[in-house]
Amino acid sequence: AITYGGTGPPGTASQTLTEYYNGSSWSEQADLNQGRFMGCPATLGSQTAALFAAGAYNGTDQVNVESWNGSAWSEVNNVPTAKHSYAAGAGTQTAALAIGAGPPNRALVASWDGSNWTDVGELNTGRYFNSAAGTQTAGLTFSGDVDNTFTANTEAYDGTSWTELNNLNTVRATGGGAGTQTSALMISGNIPSPTSTQKAETEQWDGTSWTEVGDVATARTRPGSTGATATNAMITGGYSPAGPIITNTEEWEISNFTVKTLTTS
Repeated sequence: AITYGGTGPPGTASQTLTEYYNGSSWSEQADLNQGRFMGCPATLGSQTAALFAAGAYNGTDQVNVESWNGSAWSEVNNVPTAKHSYAAGAGTQTAALAIGAGPPNRALVASWDGSNWTDVGELNTGRYFNSAAGTQTAGLTFSGDVDNTFTANTEAYDGTSWTELNNLNTVRATGGGAGTQTSALMISGNIPSPTSTQKAETEQWDGTSWTEVGDVATARTRPGSTGATATNAMITGGYSPAGPIITNTEEWEISNFTVKTLTTS
């Protein structure tokens, strides 16, 4: 896995750090050109071909986009609006979506073809601090902040337009997303009332509905990395109730199965 950017303890600058995960430990790699946090990094690419779109630097929204080739970051074309700084990302380094915008909430969606961004079909429910999964032509977004009212809304993208689907069981925002349009995870996040509270809940999407599954050990918001599949994902970093900043990494895997040979007659 790869994680990049983020924010440090209160009073420190937004981070330029990039780190690799080899299954047991993290190692530092070449830094970003522009330090920032949030933005659209989640699921956008792989350890050797990643993309970081928008984000915020010390409270200032950013439009710049950087591409990772496995050894260094290079600046590529900007997103259409800095409001994507608090949106979700889905896809790959050369075929991605920036989903949602704000604050204030906006329904904007931009598509990346490896060279340029194009505004495409808007969400039915505008939001930011949302999570996402899937690809450029089969995307999924869920959760989010609709101007201080959190949502459980889920929408799917067919390459042209968005369709509303069944909601999450727990309303929340600023969590992690992993997987595809038909098999996804919503990991952790926070709820707005009575006070902003980090949640440990994980929900699994089967293409039709969400089901509560195993909780994370450390509840958190704004995780740094959540993987690309719903059956073998991970989550690292973020804000925890005891934090505020944590370095904790957790791995997710589906239940083990036993294969049995059956004789029929």
